Amino acid sequence: MARIYERQRSPSAVLMGSSFQSWDEEHQTITVEYTPPPEFASPRGAVQGGLIAGFLDEVMGAALLASTDGEALPLNLDMNLTFVRMVPLETITGKGKVVRAGRRVAFLEGELFDKEGNLLARATSTAIPTPVPGEKE
Repeated sequence: MARIYERQRSPSAVLMGSSFQSWDEEHQTITVEYTPPPEFASPRGAVQGGLIAGFLDEVMGAALLASTDGEALPLNLDMNLTFVRMVPLETITGKGKVVRAGRRVAFLEGELFDKEGNLLARATSTAIPTPVPGEKE
């Protein structure tokens, strides 16, 4: 699984300071750590809200990628986001989960946690599973 994630990392995942941690096949859940760069800071000194959405979008996409053995990425139809706490400019943990996926639609969830395990933000997405660009179709 780690090889799939590293082989198909997007430039945005690299920019976010992502690091694959684990894949739980039974629960269809991926764990990724992020180290936000200082440039992600809002005027309040925490990660800017739109960039928080990027972390969650990436971890949900990684969950679908892992669950399809590197064959599919999501094309989001919608994404709902809830901010619970300010996201600090320090290493955070993202968990992405495939709630249910078929050939035509996937339901995804993502959560971000601080180093103490406190929930920072949560998102859900409805997406179309699509072939990975550049891969055989």
